[in-house]
Amino acid sequence: MSELPLFPLRTVLFPGGLLPLRIFEPRYVDMVGRCMREGGEFGVLLITDSAGAETGPVGSLADIGTTARVVDFHALPDGLLGLMCRGARRFRLLSRRVQEDGLHLGTVEWLAEPAPSALLPEHAPLARVLRRVLRELGDTARHLDAGFDEAGWVSWRLAEFLPLERAAQQELLELNDPQARMRALAPLIEVPPEAGG
Repeated sequence: MSELPLFPLRTVLFPGGLLPLRIFEPRYVDMVGRCMREGGEFGVLLITDSAGAETGPVGSLADIGTTARVVDFHALPDGLLGLMCRGARRFRLLSRRVQEDGLHLGTVEWLAEPAPSALLPEHAPLARVLRRVLRELGDTARHLDAGFDEAGWVSWRLAEFLPLERAAQQELLELNDPQARMRALAPLIEVPPEAGG
């Protein structure tokens, strides 16, 4: 078990996925500063309370989340700190407490990740669709460690970029089997004829 600073958001972060952030609340400015100095991670969890907000008090959270590492930062024109973070490892939230400054700290256990699994031939067209999507990202894609022949990486990226409801994304995050994720995602993607195999 470990204790992590938590950043509750109305988004789901996947392992290897990108998370751009604008930081302005003092509790998160301090948290990010510590993580950057110490090379640490913070935990991203989906806010599941329909009335919960990303600022102020935090409502109910999903049990499974992903740690994030800062991979790039810059000052924004409005004076706020802009970050690009990348998802690392999944965890289960066991309990949480709140510091005086309002920052949530969570006691977590790490989820075991399956061994790398080759992309099945029937899913190769989905990887080609993903390549096209990532080309449209342009320079932002440089922060991704590509793995187009690996079912886990491809399924995480598809779950990240498809216009899915947050609850559906959370379900995909909680699926351990990358082939099961690919099977769940395949019917949602229309493969153009030129991308087929």
